[in-house]
Amino acid sequence: MIAADLLTDDIIPLRTSDTGNDALAMMSDFYVRHLPIVNNEQLLGVISEDDILENNVDEPVGSYPLSLHQAYVKGDAHLYEVMDVMSEYRLTTVPVVDKEGRYLGLISQSDLLFTFARLGAFSEPGSILVLEMSRRDYALSLIARIVESENASILSSWVYSVPDSSRITVTLKVNRQDVQSVIAAFDRFEITVKASFQEDTYGNVLQERYESLINYLSI
Repeated sequence: MIAADLLTDDIIPLRTSDTGNDALAMMSDFYVRHLPIVNNEQLLGVISEDDILENNVDEPVGSYPLSLHQAYVKGDAHLYEVMDVMSEYRLTTVPVVDKEGRYLGLISQSDLLFTFARLGAFSEPGSILVLEMSRRDYALSLIARIVESENASILSSWVYSVPDSSRITVTLKVNRQDVQSVIAAFDRFEITVKASFQEDTYGNVLQERYESLINYLSI
């Protein structure tokens, strides 16, 4: 999944002649706090709600100093790179450009979250396992072999680095509801299972939250 596959047609970019009031109205209409400014297919930068409020809202946005010149991705950027840019700059929209820097469109925060929710196997039946280990001991191939040795499969995984530490946590979504044998297998390899969540205890709540998220993003 790349950036060019996630573009939305609903939100149009600002022109340099649009005023701050015009920009604020568009942000309100689309529930975003950032919009790209485009001139003749050239992305000039991203303007934030704060940028507008710090200037004269009756003036054209083309006259505003922009704080977000590098907040964009190329069309062939992977989904994770889009998420990284959105997180780094705390954006609600991410502009997408081609190799020549021409504006292609934008990705909204809600569309990105919707896509991530679909790809993350959140709605698939199974269980969650949270492992903790040293960063140097992490090997997804070993973790997968342990899970598969108990006739289970990994549906998705996420790695989180513990701040100010050499340790990481690895969250796995597996396709088994009964994971006691998988937990025992990790114990034999001296891999700490920090937490586990079986579907019979959390599944209904998780499914309800997933459906609520999808319904919210579809509004």
